[in-house]
Amino acid sequence: MKRVAIIGGGIAGLAAAHRVTELAKEKSLNIELTLLEATERLGGAIATERIGDFLVEAGPDSFITEKPWALRLCERLGLTSRLIPTQAEYQKIYIVHEGKLEPLPEGFFLLAPTRMGPFVRTPIFSWRGKLRMAGELFIPRGHLNDDESLGAFVRRRFGREALERIAQPLIGGIYASDPDRLSLAATMPRFKEMERRQRSVILAMRSEQRRRARNREAGSGARWSLFVTLAGGMQELVDTLAKRLPESTLRFNSPVTRLSCAEDKKSWRITIAGSETMAADAVILATPAFQTAKILSADAPESANELKQISYASTATVNLAYRREDFPRAPDSFGFVVPAKEQRKIMACTFSSLKYPGRALADKILLRAFVGGALQAELFGADDATMEKNVRDELANLLRVTAPPIFVRIWRHPNSMPQYHVGHEALIKRIDASLSQFSTLALAGSAYHGVGISDCVRTGEEAAEKIMGYLESDS
Repeated sequence: MKRVAIIGGGIAGLAAAHRVTELAKEKSLNIELTLLEATERLGGAIATERIGDFLVEAGPDSFITEKPWALRLCERLGLTSRLIPTQAEYQKIYIVHEGKLEPLPEGFFLLAPTRMGPFVRTPIFSWRGKLRMAGELFIPRGHLNDDESLGAFVRRRFGREALERIAQPLIGGIYASDPDRLSLAATMPRFKEMERRQRSVILAMRSEQRRRARNREAGSGARWSLFVTLAGGMQELVDTLAKRLPESTLRFNSPVTRLSCAEDKKSWRITIAGSETMAADAVILATPAFQTAKILSADAPESANELKQISYASTATVNLAYRREDFPRAPDSFGFVVPAKEQRKIMACTFSSLKYPGRALADKILLRAFVGGALQAELFGADDATMEKNVRDELANLLRVTAPPIFVRIWRHPNSMPQYHVGHEALIKRIDASLSQFSTLALAGSAYHGVGISDCVRTGEEAAEKIMGYLESDS
């Protein structure tokens, strides 16, 4: 009997636990698995709530299919029939510009245009800004071996307007981060690779668009839309994973305070709630980096000090339900993003019931606004009444919806978004190197190799494969 402990019941910890059970069955290993969760529920930031006829997400509402790990997990769990793509008729995004909602130019992908007509006609950029962006076609490659911030990269290749008016709200918003501190290599490596391979990012993106168009014409394009969710919300993934685990695996309200390694650096003693202890032959830490640092501080102080360097931002999700008739102009998109330079009190707003079906009845609109992040940390600190007022004021100004909502639901996610600052990849390599002496310890979660659900699934499964590979060889 080998005892495996997983600390942390978010999506990374659950994916790790599920992979451990899969591998134990495949390899005929006798494993006693325990998942220790500090709170009374699983899923971390993922939570779905049914409020009347509305399906409301507290945190992530979907996962990306270009990164295959979450999709493959759903396939193994038998959830494929429950997956829902985005609604094609609303696949449009708006940008707040000088107090008005302007559509993101057709063919504009995150940083750069791939179609000239819509780009030339958009009022989002000045003519000087458009000429500067078009000049990217002639800019030489930068120093490709250096990590640089996303902000520096966009300014260097496309100019200040491209950063402030589109790149910052679109990409910085994904990470709730300051683009001038956000590592390009750790967050958007594809753009760094485009510059290395083809020099011009615009030319590289045009080539990518043509390739995708050929695949669609040949019928070999992606089966799913870029983002998918589950019919019952993302909680359905959490609940399904929990049900697939062996009985008595889950322990709630069990915060781990310390992890101590035996002299052989193979087995572990876990301290729970400061007093209870349990033994384990292998451990996966799927906790936030700052919590992982505390747990490892006694036996791996060097690693703990490196982990402490990963900072976090806090965000809040404000869900509001309205009658469709409350909108002077019916929404026709997935939502809008707000550049920081607009100095508003929300980062973005998603029309949840237009993005995915089944989130509200046809005569209702469910939307959610995002508050806080690294650039507006003070707004996260507002009390609920103030936060609600701020959001409703912004919606009244931008969407002209002044009617009282059917309901408002606020979820706060303190210290939930790891900040991938410049040098992040080198930092993770140092952490991995310092922990390499522990063959039966692995880390998982959003702090290391991506913040999305699919990234977390990947880290959880890779952690399980590492420790199970060792246990198999040692048996």
